[in-house]
Amino acid sequence: MARYVDIHPDNPQPRLVRQVVDALRADELIAYPTDSGYALGSRIGNRDGRDRILRIRGLDDRHHFTLVCKDFSQLGQLVHVDNSAFRAIRSATPGPYTFILPAMPEVPKRLLHPKKKTVGVRIPDHRLVQLLLEELGEPLLSSSLILPGETEPRTMGWEIKEDLDHEVDLVVEAGETAAEPTTVVDWSSGAPEVVRRGAGDPDRFG
Repeated sequence: MARYVDIHPDNPQPRLVRQVVDALRADELIAYPTDSGYALGSRIGNRDGRDRILRIRGLDDRHHFTLVCKDFSQLGQLVHVDNSAFRAIRSATPGPYTFILPAMPEVPKRLLHPKKKTVGVRIPDHRLVQLLLEELGEPLLSSSLILPGETEPRTMGWEIKEDLDHEVDLVVEAGETAAEPTTVVDWSSGAPEVVRRGAGDPDRFG
């Protein structure tokens, strides 16, 4: 059964933040709120976490995983950001955007799109997520919690606890979260292509 951790959205209790991070370090899979609905998250080095996310979401190996980063400098260590992308991405973060970019050699191959060698990256505008990333000290392997047959990410922690009680190890509750997923911008070919319109304004990349 999944553990349920209820954290204050504006003033997250440090003890509970550490509890969630300890679960991640123990290679547990968490469901956590972001600025664009709930997501599934695990440590990058957690091989089982990747496979569990694919299984819960009913996806195959061509799924673009997202590496959730604390800030732009951490993002820049994971992906190649050329000059044309640098300014636009920097001005849109933190926020509800995911950018698909060519991965650096440091990113494990099993997390990359098998043909394109790309990965998604994002910097959420969400206080709790920022604190989790700071405490963890590394990016989080993540994917929107959109279940098979559904089109929007889940938004209610207690519902996730009921539906995924035996699929995830820990569910984080931290107040209301938006139901719209991130806007996904593929920048891997040198120019922005909006591949999913979501919470972030896609016109700034038009």
